[in-house]
Amino acid sequence: MLANITVISDNLDYLLWGRLADGEPGGVVLTLLMALGAGILALPGGIALACAAWRYPGFIRRILFLWAELIRGIPLIFVIFWLWYLLPMLTGSDLPGAVTVTLALAWFTAASVMHSVLAGLQALPAGQYEAAQTQGFSPGQTLRLILLPQVLRNVLPSLVGIFISLMKDTSLAFIVNVPELTTVAGQVNNRVQIYPTAIFIFTGVVYYLLCSGLGLLAKRWQRRDVRASLARG
Repeated sequence: MLANITVISDNLDYLLWGRLADGEPGGVVLTLLMALGAGILALPGGIALACAAWRYPGFIRRILFLWAELIRGIPLIFVIFWLWYLLPMLTGSDLPGAVTVTLALAWFTAASVMHSVLAGLQALPAGQYEAAQTQGFSPGQTLRLILLPQVLRNVLPSLVGIFISLMKDTSLAFIVNVPELTTVAGQVNNRVQIYPTAIFIFTGVVYYLLCSGLGLLAKRWQRRDVRASLARG
């Protein structure tokens, strides 16, 4: 038991932040950076796509649905591989692996965000949009000021689930040797070649804490939002 703890403590700094002192973040730090970067890209991107699909129900909506179904119907690992080989061809230079994986995660996650937000928009009573139009609001103002605030509150549990999945999906970066948590755990295991159970139990516990922490923060924010709404009412 003591040896199991020792193998973690001896490699804890590498598991947590990799070679951050040398300007190369890794481990938990890189996992968080990729998840945060992908979330920052995917959330507004998915919301914008949902608004476009809701506002233009004809050809544009069909194209967006086709794109989203294509992305959601393909394993994320293939999306990572595609961008890994495609982006250097398009840009003429190699991108850092963490950037490529972050873009793949954002692209994949934006499709799920679009579906969730669009479903929320379609669930709202049509009379709200019509009432806003009669009050002189433009379509953009109606979406931004009246409809989206309601939708984002309603679909918050769905969005939290999407971003928890995003956090776990960062582990797929190991396939292109990006040194996030799963990759560095494998490197530590290959180096010491003993106690793999301890190393990967530690890795699983870290992912659990990150994901459950995100869920708890979202629930706390939701309760505070409900209390604020009740106070205004």
